[in-house]
Amino acid sequence: MAEDLIRYDILAQEALRGVVRKVLSEVARTGLPGDHHFFISFVTRAPGVRLSQRLLEQYDKEMTIVLQNQFDGLKVNETGFEVGLSFDGRSEMLAIPFSAIKGFFDPSVQFGLQFDVERVEGDEAEASAEPAAEDAASEPSPAPAPESKGEKVVSLDSFRKK
Repeated sequence: MAEDLIRYDILAQEALRGVVRKVLSEVARTGLPGDHHFFISFVTRAPGVRLSQRLLEQYDKEMTIVLQNQFDGLKVNETGFEVGLSFDGRSEMLAIPFSAIKGFFDPSVQFGLQFDVERVEGDEAEASAEPAAEDAASEPSPAPAPESKGEKVVSLDSFRKK
């Protein structure tokens, strides 16, 4: 088998991260349409991630945030996004580069994307994603389960030659 010098795997990941960027940009401009809401999992110690020391101590490797009814200050740029959420009644501003995102899931339409994130020094094992923030006004939603029946999850492994 020939070596992939073009690196289609990286190109596909960048294109799919563009989907997340476009969706979040639209939500920042016009708000969440209909019943859409998002679970976004990310590596907390990835380069460029900014969150409070309190959250970093609680979610040392990975966390999942929920963008549903109560979030504010959503700002999106080419490399990432910032959003204000409430954790245990305390407002926090998070900055998350798109390169740190491991998963994006919209349960209203059962659509999800999974990404590879470069390992951060000191990571010995993958942590499982756990919902970290839930808006107070919304009903609790289950954490995204990429293996659920009927869910449309695009795994980058499906693009790779085995």
